[in-house]
Parts: sequence; C-alpha cells; structure tokens
Amino acid sequence: MRFLTCLAAALALLATPVAAQVAGSVAGPGAGQVPSDRPEGLTHLMFAQWRMAPAPAGGARFVPLHAAVERDAVARYGPFRVIDGKRAALVDVTDSASPAQFAAMLRDHPGIATLELVECPGTEDDRANLKLGRMIRAAGLATHVPAGGSVRSGAVELLLAGTQRRIDDGAEFAVHAWIAEDGREAHQFAAGSAEHAGYLAYYREMGMADGEARAFYDMTNSVGFNQVKWLGAAEMRRWLGEAPAAAAPRLAYLDLGALLP
Repeated sequence: MRFLTCLAAALALLATPVAAQVAGSVAGPGAGQVPSDRPEGLTHLMFAQWRMAPAPAGGARFVPLHAAVERDAVARYGPFRVIDGKRAALVDVTDSASPAQFAAMLRDHPGIATLELVECPGTEDDRANLKLGRMIRAAGLATHVPAGGSVRSGAVELLLAGTQRRIDDGAEFAVHAWIAEDGREAHQFAAGSAEHAGYLAYYREMGMADGEARAFYDMTNSVGFNQVKWLGAAEMRRWLGEAPAAAAPRLAYLDLGALLP
C-alpha cells in the first residue's frame, strides 16, 4: 500500500494552511519542503498538502484536558502518556516509531487496559498506524474518547482498534479522504484497487461486516483531502454501533520481541 490516510485533518485551535513537497515535485501553490526531520524510509507517506482545519465552536475546551494528561503522566513513550497502572493516553501524531513505542509502554506497564484518545491529530505513517491499530486490538485494550477528546484523520483507525470502544458526550471527530504520493485522491482509484482494499480489510478485522466497512470507508472519503468532515459523539457512535468490538487472537499481531531491542 502506497497510500495515506494523512496527517491531521485538524488541530483543535489552529487554522493554518501548510503545503509540502512530494518526492521532488511541488503540489499546490506556495508549497514548501517536507521537514528535514521526517523519519527515514517514509517514501509511502509524503503529504501533497496538509491543511489545518478550524476547530468547531467551543474548541478551546480541548486544551485543559490535554494539559491535565501531560501534567499527571507518570511516563512518556512518544505520543503515548501513561496515566496510571491501567490507563494510557494518546496525545499527539503517530509515526513510524509509534508501534515500537507502544510495545515498550506495554512491556513496562503490562497492566494497561484502556487507551484514552485525548488529542489525536492523525498520522505521519499510515502503514505504521494500521500496524499500531492491530497491536492495540491484539493486546486486548479498550479505547475511550473522553469528553473534550479530539480524534481526527488517521487516529480514527485507532479508535476502531479497541476491543471495547467508548465515546463520551463532548468528544469530537474529523475525517477526510487520503491522498497518494502522486497527488491522486481516493476517488481517483478504481473501486477494487489495492489502495482501497487495505483500509476495507482493516475495518473488517476490527469487526465491521463488509457492508458496514464499505459504508464507513465511503463516509471518510466523502470530503477531499484538503477538507474536513466533523462528527460529534452521537454520530460516531451510530457509525460504530453499540456492541463491543470482537477481540482478535491475542498473538495474531502482538509480537513485542520483534519491536524491542
């Protein structure tokens, strides 16, 4: 898969357009260069354009929740914060290092049972993000979006990974279409292409029936890469249903030894 769901459809308080250079060719007017600290080997995940979306009214409420997690965290592993012996939080963008950081966190804190999705802008590496989702499922973790939590773009895939998924009133979500390295968006690929199949397979692994997976995927691609579709807690609950997600075999994906030194 050489596609990407993308980085950050939205940050809660910012609305600044940014354009990046893709594999030597500039996409969009005024495009700049990909940051030099981009992880090596990220050839399948360069963004043609990354645009911050404005937060909905009342978006400032997300700041205190994030600040409280940062203040109270007992340990930090990349974008993950250990809150206590049973809970961890995701508070930043995921990238190619996130699966190993997640594995290290579980190694050091094996009692963690719930991943709180607090401030989740998306991902810089879609392959790693889907791998992380499968690891969350294999570890048997629940996912929880608390009131004030914000889950956007590729981070929505991580919400789906929970063996149980809980969404509190006051949580927000944002989705948008992915874009390929060559600048083509999701709707420009054939319906049966490998690019589409990768997402649909993941949704089915996370417990969706074929029709549900297709409908959810179509909804996420219903707006372009440079646009944002906002969903409230009730709407996302309707998409996910009320039943707990089915657990995958614990050893199917969770190979900590392969990720740790």
